[in-house]
Amino acid sequence: DFAAGNTSCPAQGEPDYACVSGNSSCANATYTDTTPGYFCKCWEGYAGNPYVTHGCQDIDECKLPQVYNCISGICKNELGGYDCPCKFGMEGDGKAGTCTDVFPLAAKVTVGAIGGILLMAVLSFLVILHKEKKKMEEFYRKNGGPILEQANTIKLFKKWDLKPILKNSNLIGKGCFGEVYKGLLDNKQVAIKKPINGSMQENDQFTNEVIIQSQVIHKNIVRLIGCCLEVDAPMLVYEFISQGSLHDILHDNNNKVALNLDARLSIAAQSADGLAYMHSQANTRILHGDVKPANILLDDNFAPKISDFGISRLLARDKEHTESVIGDMNYMDPVYLQEGILTEKSDVYSFGIVILELISSRRAIHSENNGLVKSFLQAHEKHKKATEFFDKEIAITEDLELLDNLAGMAMECLRPDVDQRPTMMEVAERLHKLSRSRKEQWS
Repeated sequence: DFAAGNTSCPAQGEPDYACVSGNSSCANATYTDTTPGYFCKCWEGYAGNPYVTHGCQDIDECKLPQVYNCISGICKNELGGYDCPCKFGMEGDGKAGTCTDVFPLAAKVTVGAIGGILLMAVLSFLVILHKEKKKMEEFYRKNGGPILEQANTIKLFKKWDLKPILKNSNLIGKGCFGEVYKGLLDNKQVAIKKPINGSMQENDQFTNEVIIQSQVIHKNIVRLIGCCLEVDAPMLVYEFISQGSLHDILHDNNNKVALNLDARLSIAAQSADGLAYMHSQANTRILHGDVKPANILLDDNFAPKISDFGISRLLARDKEHTESVIGDMNYMDPVYLQEGILTEKSDVYSFGIVILELISSRRAIHSENNGLVKSFLQAHEKHKKATEFFDKEIAITEDLELLDNLAGMAMECLRPDVDQRPTMMEVAERLHKLSRSRKEQWS
């Protein structure tokens, strides 16, 4: 029963307008028909005194849930009201209490199961990754990583550096030692030797061998660039030699190349240089133990490079007995086979067979009682010329004397008495002398 003024609602802003609070409005009084008047009230959503400045303030409906319904939604206060949207994953009217799940229970179970599987997969992957990392660290230590870190001449590659190369499409060789892959590493063509597990020497031996190999720098020896120690059997990274092996050039019909006598003499002389360096000029004497055409690689200019000497034993000066016989039976020194003693002269014997293959283009095959060696030995014992055994492509009349000299040199390398065999240094010198004489003859 209260009215402001004695007139109906005046215009807002007039001097006698009583509704001075913002968020308020004027309404005509209706409690009497005879006396005019008006009263003020706050807008909906506001409460307070409309007759004083700032008297009407916003109501926080979320603090009055018993008055403002928001049962199944999330209450959000707004000026002059409130909102009540449904919770995440639901739809409907929160104020009316009609919010329902967007996804049925079956869908929730399915999504939850998939999420659980994904979580388990991620966790399993992380566990496997952690185990793999620990295993790689263990292999690295076992294979002498901390020691090889101190060697400035060898590069240590990560397992992941080599992984892109170790594909079947890059496989270029396979044998009892393992597999050989060709690829690009640090913008250089390399050959990666991946051994069969258990084929490599024990830690100290392997570490010592790698250090010595990396220090061997000779134009006729394949250079060891580095290795990967983060695997059970360490992988070795060598420079890649483009033309393949002398064995393929001489005997493989798919890769066979016509080599003239000059090229063959040069290959023999330079190969002998490489072996002589290993025997007597390297810091540590290196005995190859598996000299054969397959381990003599040829570069773009058909210059030879001795390979796989790292897989043979490195022996201290006073230790020549090997624990087991190594090498290819087709080229093996019978003395070494009988006594198990690997010496420089064992390599000399094998190199003698290489010379025979160079001048005959025939393979030495142990299972056939080594007919190649037998044929030349019988001719030598009977003081007969071995002309019939020479490769017809190079056995021209004016070169028969040189071929006889090479055959004679091979016979010296094959002598049963190791003390009567020449050294590799002597073989190299004689081969170079023959090469110089030939050049002088042609000039």
